[in-house]
Amino acid sequence: MEQKLPLPPFNMETALQKVQLAEDAWNSKDPERIALAYTIDTEWRNRTEFINGREAVKEFLKHKWEKELDYKLKKELWCFSENRIAVRFEYEYHNAEGQWFRAYGNENWEFDENGLMRKRFASINDLAIEENDRKFK
Repeated sequence: MEQKLPLPPFNMETALQKVQLAEDAWNSKDPERIALAYTIDTEWRNRTEFINGREAVKEFLKHKWEKELDYKLKKELWCFSENRIAVRFEYEYHNAEGQWFRAYGNENWEFDENGLMRKRFASINDLAIEENDRKFK
């Protein structure tokens, strides 16, 4: 059986660890590595897109980083309970035309008993920024 430590129920230490692991994985920009943190039948809402299943997650992420270049993410634990974690995040990227953006958002996560993320709901807003206004270099 697949497991992704730490397992729920979460405490402050394990919730912080789970958030850091997610940040590190997403900053790798490796869809295969990232997808292993999710259940086979994971359910996502990402902005206005609904994504179902690990394979769909891989495809989504592959296309994401074809458009969002030099992506760099920072996540912060907002709160947690038994098997749920909420985070706030911001990330920066530029498009093919060289315009930089900072995206702000919140995610709600729900995990199964094996520590795999079963549900991910993300609300995200983008702000165009100048390259010299970047926080994450």
